[in-house]
Amino acid sequence: MIHAHSLAKSFAGRVLFQDAEFTINPKERIGLVGRNGFGKTTLFNILRGSLEPDTGELNIPRTYRIGCLEQHISFSHPTVREEAAAALPDHAPDAVWKAEKILFGLGLNADDLSRPPQQLSGGFQIRLNLAKVLVSEPNLLLLDEPNNYLDIIAIRWLEGFLKNWTGELMLITHDRGFMDSVCTHVMAIHRQRIRKIAGTTEKLYTQIEQEEDIHEKPRLNEEKQRRQTERFISRFRAKARLGGLVQSRVKMLQKQKIKDALEKIEDLDFSFASKPFSPTIMLKIHNVSFSYGEHLPRLISGLSLEVEKNERIAIIGKNGKGKSTLLRLIVGELNPTQGRFTPNPVLETGYFSQ
Repeated sequence: MIHAHSLAKSFAGRVLFQDAEFTINPKERIGLVGRNGFGKTTLFNILRGSLEPDTGELNIPRTYRIGCLEQHISFSHPTVREEAAAALPDHAPDAVWKAEKILFGLGLNADDLSRPPQQLSGGFQIRLNLAKVLVSEPNLLLLDEPNNYLDIIAIRWLEGFLKNWTGELMLITHDRGFMDSVCTHVMAIHRQRIRKIAGTTEKLYTQIEQEEDIHEKPRLNEEKQRRQTERFISRFRAKARLGGLVQSRVKMLQKQKIKDALEKIEDLDFSFASKPFSPTIMLKIHNVSFSYGEHLPRLISGLSLEVEKNERIAIIGKNGKGKSTLLRLIVGELNPTQGRFTPNPVLETGYFSQ
């Protein structure tokens, strides 16, 4: 169990959070939410001990171990298998099969295990870091955007793994569906305060919205009544016969506490601008196959498809199986080994690459 008492942290005069009180209880899996730059990663760094709070205390049991997903790359063993196995806890140093099971779940294959970690792609090096923290079996697992470099199959495996996690978990992710499926509680950094509830992100945000409505509606009514009273005083101050009424309202205003308006939190407004398109068929794909070399296996084989107006299509699959290649074929960056793409003559395509 971890208890935070009156935690506060600022950077360059900007308060991220203050007077924070929360407890991480046994077996709780907590999703940490808040806008970018509001202190989520900072709170992680305070929990792991790499950053000190400005004020307050963090009470952590002496033997309690905290594991955190590292985003920087630093490997010291000759193979992927040995690098992952080195993170095994002291009570199970020979359980290499656990490390291998986690590596396979995250999408690495048997050949990868014997490779030097430095030969892995950047995304798979992050997966190796994730495997290391999972296999270390800490009491509290801190995961900051763990599914950024995972394909859909690895994300599903990680989801199942975390649902069965028997220790405590704190998770940062922009994928609210993933968070809600894994976590038992949600904790928000909002308006420089930290609050935690049992339930989903939807429940938390609904509560926050309701509470802010409860604050704002009476405040606006009081503000309106105050303006009306001020107009009455200004209008009838010089009339002797209404002097008593005027003075009583002046005293009433003096006693009345003015509630502060909630600070407006700016939203990023963004939308894609699309060109009008009248025909039904946007693109036809005729028996397309593709390989990056004559003697290399085909990534795409015999694909035929029609893309119609208003369709939104997700391309899913393991990393390295041709998802980005298909997009590059569609926009003409690559040529198919066989088959053809027939776009509608009026079609204009926008492409955001990696």
